[in-house]
Amino acid sequence: MSNIEGLVSVKEELKGDVLVLRMQGRLDAISSPSAERKVFDYINNGQHNLLLDFSGIDYLSSAGMRMLLSITKKLKTLSGKLVLCLVTVNVMDVLKMSGFDHVLELVQSEEEALKKF
Repeated sequence: MSNIEGLVSVKEELKGDVLVLRMQGRLDAISSPSAERKVFDYINNGQHNLLLDFSGIDYLSSAGMRMLLSITKKLKTLSGKLVLCLVTVNVMDVLKMSGFDHVLELVQSEEEALKKF
């Protein structure tokens, strides 16, 4: 488990060819750039199927949304996929208000998410 500048912690677990990243903290203007670098490290190391467990993310700013969009675009170019699961109510409200619920693949459970790959 690595802690990104004390704001977002990421715990990784490989399930078949899907990398599950359990994130905790706030994805805001301060933490998003380093969280994005961390996720891009996984992608650059050949992990193209990413499942983000957002049960521990209690705040998402526009910078966090930009990060998700950037990861989605990068994975699309690599024929990979990004799925988010267990999104908290507050974060889901932000995603819905911004229309991101139509851009991102969002599911309720980890089991459901793993079936998307």
